Amino acid sequence: SERPSTPGDSGAVTQQIQHQQVSARVPEKVGRGVFSTGAIVLQGPQEFVVDFILRMAQPHLVVARVILPPSVVPRLIAALRENLHNFQTRFGAPPALPTAPPSATPPSIEEIYDQLKLPDEGLSGVYANVVMISHSPSEFCFDFITNFYPRSAVSCRVYLAAPQVPRLLDTLTKSFEQFQRRITQPPPAPPGTSTVIA
Repeated sequence: SERPSTPGDSGAVTQQIQHQQVSARVPEKVGRGVFSTGAIVLQGPQEFVVDFILRMAQPHLVVARVILPPSVVPRLIAALRENLHNFQTRFGAPPALPTAPPSATPPSIEEIYDQLKLPDEGLSGVYANVVMISHSPSEFCFDFITNFYPRSAVSCRVYLAAPQVPRLLDTLTKSFEQFQRRITQPPPAPPGTSTVIA
């Protein structure tokens, strides 16, 4: 690590640290986790928002909102793909979920959220920059972790039934591909300017 600046310099202390942990503290209120029947992935300009939802009884709920930096998403996709492969090797493919008929018009995001209850305390979500995934014969467990000095901690734990996992993997993959296309496109020209390609 670099030598810290002394308080007499400007009153501020800064220091670069190397922090790597293989375990994470699980706060009591997070340890029980929440059960989800699916997820919605939203892209912001600087982050991905994963809303885990429970659609079994009315009202449908957002049971967890997790905020991920873009750099974490490809690692999450790779880890989820590997975990699903290990699951399939050991237990076989999870049962396929029914799909909407091709002619069905998907609802808009506004229509979806009009039917979801998102408690005020969940509006800002929880941040995570590491994800650990484990599974049993019937469920997957996602531990979303803040990997900060001095101690990593689980910020959210979500259980998802195995049949939902291929759909989550597909949604994350498509969302990240859209994000990559968006950031590689040139910014629009300011009003009143023209672009000439020679």
